[in-house]
Amino acid sequence: MIKVAFSFLLLFILSTLLSNCSSDNTAATITNHSKKTTITDLKLLDFWDEYTIKDDKYGTQTSVSIKGKKRIMKTNSLPNHLTGQFPNQGNPNKISAQKNIYNFPLEPKFTGKAKWAREPGIALNGVKFEPETGEFFTCETGEHYKVEAFQDLIDLGLDDNHAHVQPTGAYHYHGVPTGLVELLDKGKDLIHVGFAHDGFPIYYSKSGKYKPSYHLSETSRTGDICSYKNPKETINKHLNNTHPDGTFVSDWEYQEGLGDLDQCNGIEVNGKYMYFVTDSYPYVGRCLMGEFTEEKPKGPPPGGHHHGPPNHPPHRH
Repeated sequence: MIKVAFSFLLLFILSTLLSNCSSDNTAATITNHSKKTTITDLKLLDFWDEYTIKDDKYGTQTSVSIKGKKRIMKTNSLPNHLTGQFPNQGNPNKISAQKNIYNFPLEPKFTGKAKWAREPGIALNGVKFEPETGEFFTCETGEHYKVEAFQDLIDLGLDDNHAHVQPTGAYHYHGVPTGLVELLDKGKDLIHVGFAHDGFPIYYSKSGKYKPSYHLSETSRTGDICSYKNPKETINKHLNNTHPDGTFVSDWEYQEGLGDLDQCNGIEVNGKYMYFVTDSYPYVGRCLMGEFTEEKPKGPPPGGHHHGPPNHPPHRH
């Protein structure tokens, strides 16, 4: 009798634990016209309509409304998934809530002209995509080399979501937002993960169906007595006659037609233009092909401790 009672008690404890685990899913309110439905599975949310994500576990508060010809997102930009530990050895900053309002045109206007974007778009959970960093090498011979987020020279403290934290406390993605992708995965190849500032959607292809059109430059670098500094370390390098290996933004060149995607990591699919975040360079596009106005950044430089040199659209080859 005691064994039977113990078995029931054990089953009760296990069922309670499982119930608690399932309740950790993101709680969201989806608004379809005048109808509101509360759900706990992000996969069921219609991100083309008005919606609200409120996650008590992670503190996420993101709401999207549609007014006139604009999609308006108000968000505290806290991710709704697990992150790495911050601060960490490579990133001294702590994640904190932001106060951001983003406006996306409902009717994007494609120009076909690539315009560099420091922050090309925002993920559906309110976390921004910001692929480049604020870290750079300066050479006594005048060259400036902006450091890529994904490289082996400098530890930038990126977590498994290819993200880290700016001095303002803003958590941001430099590549595929792994945790968000898992929450949004409906089993299909293409996963809608965000909106670009010009209004076009941003997708991720699980199969890598759409290939970027970038390759490493074959032109050797120049630059003598080049240095990088942050409060914890100084790195000196002679870059003259070294071969591009992907450490710096300028190591990469765009070659039209090399892959499927254009200069801004975009493509027309079934008559609709869209951008892609990819597992290979440029990971997140560094420019946009539609009309947009990018606000100047507030606070300290993105990603780290320094402002980089002036930015330009990706190199063409």
